[in-house]
Amino acid sequence: MTVKVDVQTFPHFINGKWEAASSQETFDVYNPANGELVARVAKGTTEDVDRAVNAARAAFDQGDWRNMKPKDRAKVLYAISYQIAEHAEELAYLEAISSGGTVRRIGSSDILQMVDLFQTLANFTVEYPFSETLPLPPFPGPAHNFIWREPIGVCAAITPWNLPMVIATWKIAPALAMGNTIVIKPASYTPLSTLKLAEIISSVVPPGVINVVSGPGAAVGEALVNHPKVDKVAFTGSTEVGRRIMGLAAGSIKKTTLELGGKSPNILLEDADLSIALPGSLFGVFLHSGQLCESGTRLFVPDKLYDQVVEGLVALTSKLKLGNPLDPATDVGPVISKKQKETILAYIEAGQQEGATLVCGGKEVRVAGCEEGHYIEPTIFTNVTNDMKIAQEEIFGPVLCVIRYSDLDEAIRMANDTIYGLAAGVWTRDVNKAYAVARKLQAGVVWINDWHMLRSDTPFGGYKQSGIGREMGQQSLDAYTQVKHVHTSMTPELERRNWYGILFGQNK
Repeated sequence: MTVKVDVQTFPHFINGKWEAASSQETFDVYNPANGELVARVAKGTTEDVDRAVNAARAAFDQGDWRNMKPKDRAKVLYAISYQIAEHAEELAYLEAISSGGTVRRIGSSDILQMVDLFQTLANFTVEYPFSETLPLPPFPGPAHNFIWREPIGVCAAITPWNLPMVIATWKIAPALAMGNTIVIKPASYTPLSTLKLAEIISSVVPPGVINVVSGPGAAVGEALVNHPKVDKVAFTGSTEVGRRIMGLAAGSIKKTTLELGGKSPNILLEDADLSIALPGSLFGVFLHSGQLCESGTRLFVPDKLYDQVVEGLVALTSKLKLGNPLDPATDVGPVISKKQKETILAYIEAGQQEGATLVCGGKEVRVAGCEEGHYIEPTIFTNVTNDMKIAQEEIFGPVLCVIRYSDLDEAIRMANDTIYGLAAGVWTRDVNKAYAVARKLQAGVVWINDWHMLRSDTPFGGYKQSGIGREMGQQSLDAYTQVKHVHTSMTPELERRNWYGILFGQNK
């Protein structure tokens, strides 16, 4: 299926309107499925970042947005969700032609997740404890004490190319729910859907509340993190870049939320229902061509089931159809770029050199009608040991490592033997046993007999070098607030003040 698209031009979105880059420069965005140029996008500069941050700061300081009653902001979040649903087809199209995500996934999952997130956080906002009265203390004297939770201010969001819209909303929704303003820098491969999303949201929020500046991370991203008027940074991406952002943010002690890399373990127990566990495990690793940070890239299989599992995985994988993401019949789309394709192929070569056995895939593919696209066959390695490069480093591609284990303690030990701790999975008919395993896994989310099931009302984030903080759920709202304690003394007599005797006791 070949679809020719018109080349569109996307300026920045600043202060409620489209604005060209100060340099008048643009960069090109290509469709990873066929190599076609699909858009030219404003190439941001530090001057553009300054304009966007100043707009966000003015919108915050002006006060109408941050001082809006929570129930009224909740209504705005619902209005945003309706706007997303209304523009679903356009958003899905822009996402597909730039990220390579299939319209089947985007339409049936991503859009619904975004709508649900805004509505879920709207409900949380109404119930959120913005003000909490503390009990009257016996010491150091009668007083009224309050805990107030207030918006942080201007938030910077730096988002990745794999799920541009979904991950952008993980930052936009809680920031807006708490009364903050935001400036977003989308990945240069995939800015289109985020820019359109900002325009949609701006129809129901004041100018300057949401802004988008596109461009390279070294110029735009670092300028945002270093900007003195930015109060918080939220980043999703590689652990390597996360370390860099954390270091830059330390210079001005900015609050950070970091959702980083993963090498998620997936453990099959001997009693697993393989009719569900095998396709479920492939869904865990091959969804979006493996370009998801929580992908289940290490599958631990007991000796007793190893050969049967490998045979079943290969048979199921052979049925997957690679194709144009705009074709509803496509199961697996392209990887994002030629560079990423070459990186994945280098890992596949490294796996073979280390002694792993390539039993499925492993090659670049030319898809009919998409000959210039970046496709790699879904790939399975067996005879992998947990210390191999392909088992320890995040490949971010459609590559599954099947690792044998003799007893469950060994599987858990290997599962935790990684710098990452984003997600994990357990497949078994014995739920109590699964809970016992889940307790021992060092991961921010554990799926039992499932994978990739992220809920808007639950937190998502990682242990160890998979990140700091949580996104989604009520916990995400906490990350976009400041906590203020207000104390009012109710002791009218000076002599009864505890501090009076401490400092002026000799003068009594």
